[in-house]
Amino acid sequence: MRMIRPRGIAFVLCLLAPIGGAAGAVTPPPVHGQAAIVIDVGSGRVLYNKNSRSPRAVASTQKLLTALIVAEEGNLWKTVTIKPSDTSAAPTKLYLKAGQSYSRFELLQALLVKSANDVACALARDNAGSIEAFAAKMNRRASQLGANASRFVNPNGLPAEGQHSTARDMAIIARNAYAHPILRRIVSTKSFEFHFSDGRVRELVNTNRVLRTAPFCTGMKTGYTDAAGHCLVSSGQNGGRDVIAVILGSNKAHIWDDSRKLLEWGLRL
Repeated sequence: MRMIRPRGIAFVLCLLAPIGGAAGAVTPPPVHGQAAIVIDVGSGRVLYNKNSRSPRAVASTQKLLTALIVAEEGNLWKTVTIKPSDTSAAPTKLYLKAGQSYSRFELLQALLVKSANDVACALARDNAGSIEAFAAKMNRRASQLGANASRFVNPNGLPAEGQHSTARDMAIIARNAYAHPILRRIVSTKSFEFHFSDGRVRELVNTNRVLRTAPFCTGMKTGYTDAAGHCLVSSGQNGGRDVIAVILGSNKAHIWDDSRKLLEWGLRL
């Protein structure tokens, strides 16, 4: 059995042998997604594996890496002034306007709770100067974490030629994000009030239905595009034990229930 070995302050996920012996006698629930993985957060042990090394589009789940890079570099109360180039990413947007100013922390909340694509662009440009420069940072950080099968082109997961990741790599990224106390608190937020610079206030409700309905779910990140299908990185906790489940390439009819069942199954082992 191989475990995650630390690499600096990061944790690197090492896959076990194929599922069958990894989870003992407890049969995992069926998963309709094209790829999936469940890991034990504490040990890094892989509990379930379905096509976890297959390259796929992962949609907005890759915003976990965007958030991790921003959070790791700190100074989260620094003001970010929105520029015209930040406002063009569709379809899921907060409709930020050029000239408005927000803290990095406020934007991180909106990024992970509401999955706003314009927010991702603003954070990326603020961090690295351009989307292209930030994508290069994403690829370097992913490689440092051991997520070597991924290539990122933008900070929000919108379709782009050559952009892909895997369930395994997203589990690596998610485990590192889960270890960051600020990100862990944000992804567990069910809703919050976002205060716009012009005085408007809007309640942002977490896009993660499992977080809103399952008491053991501690959050993480949703994603959807036509190319990626319905995707969800979810985390759960019970009795001091934490697991992360990743499902990619699923559909609206099954993504929530399958993710909930995978978390429950992982927490019972």
